[in-house]
Amino acid sequence: MSTAPAATLRLPPPPEAPGVLTPEALAFVADLVHAFAPRRDALLAARRAAQARFDAGEAPDFLPETAPVREGAWTVARAPDDLTDRRVEITGPVDRKMVINALNSGARVFMADFEDATAPTWANVVTGQRNLIDAVRRTISHVAPETGKAYALVDRPATLVVRPRGWHLDERHVLVDGRAAPGALVDFGLYFFHNARELVARGSGPYFYLPKLEHHAEAALWDDVFVRAQERLGLPVGTVRATVLIETLPAAFQMHEILHALRRHAAGLNCGRWDYIFSAIKTLGRRGDWVTPDRAQVRMTQPFMRAYTQLLIATCHRRGAHAIGGMAAQIPIKGDPEANERALAAVRADKEREADDGHDGTWVAHPGLVPVAQAAFDARMPGPNQLARLREDVQADRAALLAAPAGTRTAAGLRQNVAVGVRYLEAWLRGQGCVPIDHLMEDAATAEISRAQLWQWVRHAALLDDGRPVTLALVEAELARLEAEVGPAWAQGAWARAAGLFRDLVARADLAPFLTLPAYDLLVADPA
Repeated sequence: MSTAPAATLRLPPPPEAPGVLTPEALAFVADLVHAFAPRRDALLAARRAAQARFDAGEAPDFLPETAPVREGAWTVARAPDDLTDRRVEITGPVDRKMVINALNSGARVFMADFEDATAPTWANVVTGQRNLIDAVRRTISHVAPETGKAYALVDRPATLVVRPRGWHLDERHVLVDGRAAPGALVDFGLYFFHNARELVARGSGPYFYLPKLEHHAEAALWDDVFVRAQERLGLPVGTVRATVLIETLPAAFQMHEILHALRRHAAGLNCGRWDYIFSAIKTLGRRGDWVTPDRAQVRMTQPFMRAYTQLLIATCHRRGAHAIGGMAAQIPIKGDPEANERALAAVRADKEREADDGHDGTWVAHPGLVPVAQAAFDARMPGPNQLARLREDVQADRAALLAAPAGTRTAAGLRQNVAVGVRYLEAWLRGQGCVPIDHLMEDAATAEISRAQLWQWVRHAALLDDGRPVTLALVEAELARLEAEVGPAWAQGAWARAAGLFRDLVARADLAPFLTLPAYDLLVADPA
């Protein structure tokens, strides 16, 4: 282990999470930060430079210098046994009850999410690690204080995969050399240090989902992190397995390169559909010919979305990697059987399309959707996966990947964007990162779409279908409407701070890269 100074803490460990922030674990995290934070910083600077070029009119393209990688004959490492069949994966935050319910849901994989589904309060970050330590050892249990109901793991829970925060997020409560540590290295380092050997001993391994990558060099950085971590704990290189979310437009042009950079550790790619829509707006949003319709109209059948998912399947299967489909965010609707059946029918059709296309699995946000997704894949995928379907009919087509979505903008769509964005931010600032709104499970990705669309619509004075241009005054009127709808509760919680931040994000001249960056400033200033 490095003799470099260990990390220091700005707040004491939460009392409900003993044994997480040990001196040894913090030294492990500090070693990773010393080794890799400078490269992380340089890659974030490269992101900003790339976005400046996109803002000036450039658009993403396949990289000529990496053509040999795209054209070469190579494959990723073979999947471990407990990641061979991934037909249904469930995602959710790392709170104790959710971890148990997700592992017990009947899904093959549970992605425990420190990123889009978790508000990174100090308590959430550290207790989430404690929950996963207990889950790995099968000792996790929970008694709901409001009902007295007891929760414990079933005999054969889902395979656990962890999503650390993206490269852009810091953890300000962990300091190395006086600077905030990258949140990704804190989340990864604590989980890996405490659990990697235990997982291997139990016949599994340390498995991860990697979010928000925009360039293959960012994947290469993760690969080096994995190698160093494995060497520090005496584990063979390749013990780690990582699935990358292709949820940014630039990454869609570098899928081969990302898999190649991680080929010793790669387990697949995932269609992170909601963040992908947000990224497309962020990348191309200054262009007057690329103005999005209502979020509800940007479905997976839009040509630019379909081109990306088809290319992902073809890329993965050519390289021997799993291609995982997108999230079904619906929540079962209690008390309205007809509405519930319509929602389930939409999920069923979405999952049947994914299975027919050749995906090896899919995501759901609620345990009640697991049987629907499972039935769709069981009927169309009798084996553990569809890696043998090479989809050689799919061709990389830049024009299709950049095609503007068709549709209309409506007053209802504008109202939904305001309501989802503010309601989500209000909950996030209170420490809740996964929020049910109007029978959908909203997380940071869908809130990003909401504020990015409104920023784009205001910037271009985009017309609603009733002929009105979208202006900041129109957004402010909807904010006032929402305040009246919430009523006296507006003076409580975090409503005013959430609405003020949302309004400022829409009004600013440039599009903030991530809403969680300014929101984190508020979260740290007033910790939950």
